[in-house]
Amino acid sequence: MKTPRPPARLILSTPEHLIAFGFGAGLAPAAPGTAGTLVGLPLFALLALLPLQAFAIAVAVLFLFGCWVCGRSAKLLGVHDYGGIVFDEIVGYLVAASPLLLFDVQGMAVWAGGMAAAFLLFRLFDILKPWPIAVLDRQVGGGFGIMLDDLLAGVLAALPVWAGLRVMAVW
Repeated sequence: MKTPRPPARLILSTPEHLIAFGFGAGLAPAAPGTAGTLVGLPLFALLALLPLQAFAIAVAVLFLFGCWVCGRSAKLLGVHDYGGIVFDEIVGYLVAASPLLLFDVQGMAVWAGGMAAAFLLFRLFDILKPWPIAVLDRQVGGGFGIMLDDLLAGVLAALPVWAGLRVMAVW
């Protein structure tokens, strides 16, 4: 049985839902996870202006905050990891795109290509949920479980992004 969609007025009226639903992105009628991940692009561009250590701290704080806010939103809805909860996708994308900060990326085309590759790879890993993501998704509950599978999808997506940038740096 499919869980009914919560009304938009509910999601937009409580801070926990508003944030967990990616400021409304999770209300997208189709592919809310992809819509939520799109919110991560400008956030990454903004956070990329920080020094690497500050970026890492910001992502860690967002992850910990996400554990609380996603868990709270899910509890209020009475549904674990409701599809419209997309704050986890936003943070997962930040992790997937983070290799761009490790290299001296020259040119807007390379930067945009790296962000696009991180986006596509993150969505692929988030949707397919290869081992161990699927196991964690099923076995870890609460807000931590909601955030953990997307964190791991972000790490798995970051690896080929890092490898591609590494190869480009050698050439």
